Amino acid sequence: MPVLTSPSVPTFYFVGVTTGSSSSQRVFPRWMAVLGRPEVVLQGVDFPLHDEPANYRAFVEFVRREPLALGGLVTTHKVDLLHAAADLFDGLSPAATALQEVSSIARRGERLLGHATDPSAGGISLDAITGPGYFRATGAHLLCLGAGGAAAAIALHLLSKPDPADRPARFVVVNRSAARLASLRAIVAPFGNAIEFDYILNEDARSNDAQMALLPPNSIVINATGMGKDRPGSPLTDNGVFPEHGIAWDLNYRGELDFLRQAQRQQAVRDLRVEDGWLYFLHGWAQVIRHVLDLSIDPALFDRLGAEAATLR
Repeated sequence: MPVLTSPSVPTFYFVGVTTGSSSSQRVFPRWMAVLGRPEVVLQGVDFPLHDEPANYRAFVEFVRREPLALGGLVTTHKVDLLHAAADLFDGLSPAATALQEVSSIARRGERLLGHATDPSAGGISLDAITGPGYFRATGAHLLCLGAGGAAAAIALHLLSKPDPADRPARFVVVNRSAARLASLRAIVAPFGNAIEFDYILNEDARSNDAQMALLPPNSIVINATGMGKDRPGSPLTDNGVFPEHGIAWDLNYRGELDFLRQAQRQQAVRDLRVEDGWLYFLHGWAQVIRHVLDLSIDPALFDRLGAEAATLR
């Protein structure tokens, strides 16, 4: 585990893999100035992928005992951290319980609370990309490469849509871990057959190409694997063909972004809409900051935070 010392000022922790490369390191002080909390500083905490449970527990215990540790944002380790340290939280939000992950850790006096913000952050971002009624109007399916917390959050968001026009008829999810697929299946099971889910165990990029080729036009392909940021490569080969008139959404906004580059090369010929993870990044941080600092962020204030971040992108 990284060495942590007792903070002397209010500190917001950022748990990830390569946090020093994140735009948040440069923009966080500007966000705090906008929010009237300039005394709050950001500290990155990097763990290797799927680190030892004892290291995640040590971090949560550190936050529990340090009065100036306000909590923070958890990225790649959301599932592993909660599995290792669930008993150290005094309360979990319904979303954290349903997804079995925490992306936000907040102190409320002596209590430590965990929340999963991805359903709101990912959902707001997806809605901004598609607009209302997209799935009924286009007949699009959704292929999600990766079955971790982001995939589960997007699935829950779509399942919660009251209007079937805003839900895909079919949601295909691919992952190299049978356990992750089983976890997602359990999460969505209470919703019945509102969406048809297909669970595919696979780590061969050529097979992912084949799954993508089966999609109808206008379908959405999401890279939720972390590949291109936390680990190298893409879940697709360069020979994969994106759906015509479709949407390619890479949840990453920094790194090598191989998936994004593959989509951009086909953008014109396939009439493809290509999105990176920038908006998702902004909404994710806004939701966690709101939770940790216990404040309200309305659309106008969110736009101000986005404008500050854009100047440093």
